[in-house]
Amino acid sequence: MSKEEKKAVEQTAKQKAKKSSAKKPNVFVRFGRKMKEVFSELKKVSWPTFGKVLKDTGIVIAVVLVFLVVIALFDMGLTELLALLTGMKI
Repeated sequence: MSKEEKKAVEQTAKQKAKKSSAKKPNVFVRFGRKMKEVFSELKKVSWPTFGKVLKDTGIVIAVVLVFLVVIALFDMGLTELLALLTGMKI
Protein backbone atom coordinates (compact mmCIF):
# COMPACT_ATOMS: atom_id res chain seq x y z
CA MET A 1 0.00 0.00 0.00
CA SER A 2 1.30 3.43 -0.85
CA LYS A 3 1.40 6.31 1.60
CA GLU A 4 -1.54 8.00 -0.11
CA GLU A 5 -3.70 4.89 0.15
CA LYS A 6 -2.81 4.49 3.84
CA LYS A 7 -3.67 8.12 4.45
CA ALA A 8 -7.03 7.74 2.66
CA VAL A 9 -7.85 4.63 4.71
CA GLU A 10 -6.96 6.45 7.94
CA GLN A 11 -9.14 9.43 7.00
CA THR A 12 -12.06 7.14 6.21
CA ALA A 13 -11.64 5.41 9.57
CA LYS A 14 -11.57 8.77 11.35
CA GLN A 15 -14.75 9.89 9.56
CA LYS A 16 -16.54 6.69 10.54
CA ALA A 17 -15.43 7.15 14.14
CA LYS A 18 -16.75 10.73 14.14
CA LYS A 19 -20.11 9.62 12.75
CA SER A 20 -20.50 6.81 15.24
CA SER A 21 -19.52 9.02 18.17
CA ALA A 22 -21.93 11.78 17.12
CA LYS A 23 -24.85 11.62 19.53
CA LYS A 24 -28.33 11.23 18.09
CA PRO A 25 -30.90 13.76 19.27
CA ASN A 26 -33.37 12.68 21.92
CA VAL A 27 -36.24 10.50 20.71
CA PHE A 28 -38.73 13.24 21.60
CA VAL A 29 -36.77 15.81 19.61
CA ARG A 30 -36.72 13.52 16.58
CA PHE A 31 -40.44 12.80 16.97
CA GLY A 32 -41.17 16.54 17.22
CA ARG A 33 -39.21 17.23 14.04
CA LYS A 34 -41.05 14.47 12.21
CA MET A 35 -44.43 15.81 13.32
CA LYS A 36 -43.44 19.30 12.12
CA GLU A 37 -42.56 17.84 8.72
CA VAL A 38 -45.86 15.95 8.56
CA PHE A 39 -47.94 19.04 9.33
CA SER A 40 -45.91 21.05 6.86
CA GLU A 41 -46.70 18.53 4.12
CA LEU A 42 -50.38 18.39 5.09
CA LYS A 43 -50.64 22.15 4.56
CA LYS A 44 -49.57 21.61 0.94
CA VAL A 45 -52.35 19.09 0.24
CA SER A 46 -55.32 20.31 -1.79
CA TRP A 47 -58.32 18.84 0.00
CA PRO A 48 -61.52 18.05 -1.96
CA THR A 49 -64.78 19.82 -1.21
CA PHE A 50 -67.50 18.08 0.80
CA GLY A 51 -69.70 17.78 -2.30
CA LYS A 52 -66.91 16.09 -4.25
CA VAL A 53 -66.34 13.64 -1.39
CA LEU A 54 -70.06 12.77 -1.26
CA LYS A 55 -70.20 12.32 -5.02
CA ASP A 56 -67.14 10.06 -5.10
CA THR A 57 -68.42 8.04 -2.14
CA GLY A 58 -71.73 7.51 -3.93
CA ILE A 59 -69.90 6.28 -7.02
CA VAL A 60 -67.85 3.82 -4.97
CA ILE A 61 -70.94 2.46 -3.21
CA ALA A 62 -72.76 2.07 -6.55
CA VAL A 63 -69.85 0.17 -8.10
CA VAL A 64 -69.60 -2.11 -5.07
CA LEU A 65 -73.32 -2.87 -5.24
CA VAL A 66 -73.09 -3.67 -8.97
CA PHE A 67 -70.24 -6.09 -8.34
CA LEU A 68 -72.16 -7.59 -5.41
CA VAL A 69 -75.10 -8.36 -7.68
CA VAL A 70 -72.90 -9.78 -10.45
CA ILE A 71 -70.98 -12.05 -8.07
CA ALA A 72 -74.17 -13.16 -6.30
CA LEU A 73 -75.79 -14.09 -9.62
CA PHE A 74 -72.65 -15.94 -10.71
CA ASP A 75 -72.60 -17.83 -7.40
CA MET A 76 -76.28 -18.77 -7.69
CA GLY A 77 -75.71 -19.97 -11.25
CA LEU A 78 -72.77 -22.16 -10.23
CA THR A 79 -74.77 -23.54 -7.29
CA GLU A 80 -77.62 -24.50 -9.60
CA LEU A 81 -75.17 -26.06 -12.06
CA LEU A 82 -73.61 -28.12 -9.27
CA ALA A 83 -77.05 -29.25 -8.10
CA LEU A 84 -77.96 -30.22 -11.66
CA LEU A 85 -74.74 -32.19 -12.16
CA THR A 86 -74.80 -34.03 -8.85
CA GLY A 87 -78.55 -34.48 -8.63
CA MET A 88 -78.51 -33.14 -5.08
CA LYS A 89 -80.58 -30.24 -3.92
CA ILE A 90 -78.43 -27.70 -2.13
